[in-house]
Order: sequence, then C-alpha cells, then structure tokens
Amino acid sequence: MSLPFSRWFGPLTRAVTYTRWLHLVVSGVVGLTFASILGITDAGVADWFLMFFVHPVPLVAAAALVPAMRRAEGLQARVMLFPGAHARVDDDESEDAAGSGVSVSPSASWDDRVRTALWLVLRLEVGGATAFATVNLIGQALALTGAAAGAPDEDSPLFAVAGPRWLAALLLPLPLLALYVVVVLAGLLVAAAARRFLGPSPAQRLAALEERTEQLIERNRIARELHDSIGHALTVAVVQAGAARATADPAFTERALEAIEDTGRHALEDLERVLRVLREDGRPARERPTLADADRLLVSARTAGAKLYVDLSGPVDRVPGPVSREGYRMLQEALTNVLRHAGPVPVRVQVAADEALLTLDVRNALPAPAATTGRGGSGLRGIRERATLLGGRADTGPHEGDWRVRVELPLT
Repeated sequence: MSLPFSRWFGPLTRAVTYTRWLHLVVSGVVGLTFASILGITDAGVADWFLMFFVHPVPLVAAAALVPAMRRAEGLQARVMLFPGAHARVDDDESEDAAGSGVSVSPSASWDDRVRTALWLVLRLEVGGATAFATVNLIGQALALTGAAAGAPDEDSPLFAVAGPRWLAALLLPLPLLALYVVVVLAGLLVAAAARRFLGPSPAQRLAALEERTEQLIERNRIARELHDSIGHALTVAVVQAGAARATADPAFTERALEAIEDTGRHALEDLERVLRVLREDGRPARERPTLADADRLLVSARTAGAKLYVDLSGPVDRVPGPVSREGYRMLQEALTNVLRHAGPVPVRVQVAADEALLTLDVRNALPAPAATTGRGGSGLRGIRERATLLGGRADTGPHEGDWRVRVELPLT
C-alpha cells in the first residue's frame, strides 16, 4: 500500500513541486499588469483569456529578441524548476547544462531567439492557466469550507452547493485534489519544455563535446608525461645504483650519484610543471622539453652504462613544437625501455628531419632471445598512441637480431 501512495502523493513532500508552482504563478504578474492597463477589476473567463492569451503574447515574443532574456530565463528555470547543485552558475557551463538540461548562455543565434520566444509564450500560457486554477480552486475550497460551517454560499467561483452541510464537507477535498493534479502536471510540462526550449543548441552541445574531448586528451597526455618522465628517472636511478654497488669503485659511484641527482632533478621539474597545470594556479608553467634538449637524455643513458651511437641529421632544432615535444618523450621512453629490459648494451640512435618527416630510430642488441618477452608494455603502447595522434606511425619489436623502435612523424 505504501508504494502507490508514495508514487501518487510523493510530490507533496518535494520542494520542487512548490518551486515549480511559484515559477508558474509568477507569470500571473504579467496578466495582472495587463488587467490594470485594461481596467479589469472583476475578471471573468473572457477577461482571463484577454489577460494571458491575447495582449501579452506580442510583448513577450518581442522580449525574446534581447539576448540577455535567454540567460535570465535559464537562471530562473535552473533555480526554480530544477533546484540542486547544478542550479549554481559556475564557469563550467557544460557540466551545469548536463545537470539540469538548461543553458544560461545568452542568445547567440536566431534559433536561440525563436526557442526563447516559444518558451516565454508557453510559460505565460501555462502560468496563466495555473494561476487561474489556483485562484478559483482555492476560492472554491474556501466556499465549501464556509458552507460546511453553515455560512451561506454566496460567492462560489466554480459551483454553488445547495444541500446539507455534510455534502459541502464531503466535496471539500475535490478542489484541493484538482489543484494538486494541476500543479504537478503543469510543473512536469514546464520542466520538459524548459529542457526543450532553453537547452543548449546543437552548436553549444558540439562545443561542449569538443571541450570534453580536449580535456580527456589532455589528461591522457599528462598521464603519459608522468609515466615517461618518472619512469625514466626511476629506471636510471635503479640501473645506476645497481652498477655502483657492483663495481664498488668510489669514482664510478660518485658519477652514478651525480647522474641520479641530475635525472631526479629533471623529473621533479616535469612533475612540478604537470602539477601546476593541474592546479591552474595562474603561474606560468615551465616549457616542456623538446628534441633540442635531447642531450640530457643521451648523457643520462650513457651515465647509466649504455653505449650510445648517435646520428643526428637535418634541421632537428626547427621541428614544429608539438612534434618536437612528443618526439622528445618518445626518445625518452625508447631509451628507458632499453635500460629497463636490456641493461647497459650498445644502442644506436638515429634522429633525422627534413621538410616533411621526422624519423626516430632506436636499436639495441638483445642479450638473449628471451629478452623480448614482456616488452610490449604501456611505455611502447604510449609511443604508438603518440605517433597515431600526430598522424604518424610507430613500429616496435625485434628487427634483424636487434630490438628496434622506429617512429615516423609528418611535419606538414
């Protein structure tokens, strides 16, 4: 028994029922204004029709031409039709609109103005009908209350009760129940209409989707940045510490500690830059490293014991910024992959650039056939993802007895 009661009479306990009712009844102010202008003092049905369905329509339709009107109506709709956390006006318009389905942006096109005009007219008419029902049904309930108390029924808005007092008491709940039904249904109607007419336009939805996509891409890029930078620093530290302990040479140990310190300092700089971007504290973030800073990667790998043979050709320093930054991270991950899985082995690094293509080729000897096992982790997958996002390609795997990471990135 409790479930049907909660379903049919649950709106009585919800604040949104009454805020929607107030939102609709407020539209009666427009009708009352026109009643004052027209000199209507004792409004009948025909007068209500003139007050809400004839004279105000051109005025509210013209008001929709003002861009700020859409914002004002959106704010009211959020607060009174959809009360909740999304009723606040924050900078993130897409999240707010997703919560209520109502935009608070001014009209930016004729489509927005037309939909705002339709909303204003609908709100006026539904609000006028709700105000009419509110006044007359409450008046009828008061008349029935007086009749049940024995007072003469002289001014019933809808119908007069001629009969015993118990009949008036029996009929008393009917106008209140009718008012309840009108308020709930009108509230549902106006809430659905607000989402339809005040919701984001297709252009706004597309812009919000693009912004959300950019945010996801940025988060993915930051995750890769942290993986590459911190992973490289930890790999170098582990390799250097292991080599220093194995050699027990004070001079080598000192160089290893210097390499660990230098690599750790750069990793902390990268971490600070990423965290500053995430915090958005307004302070300028350090520039991301590019291929022009590749020397520090090569020095770090050499210090870790790798025997590097480097071949740089072409105007590498003039590679476009986005490609150069991603190329740096790809080279960093490729060298980290060598140190992590193959140790201090000979590594051949080729970086070539021309007017149309940047090529990275990193090859290292495999200490044993089993060394290829498990070398398809997130680092190499990140290299392939970076290359794909830039319109290029990356191949990783065994090649002529070596392990090769080859990346080709278009520059045009």
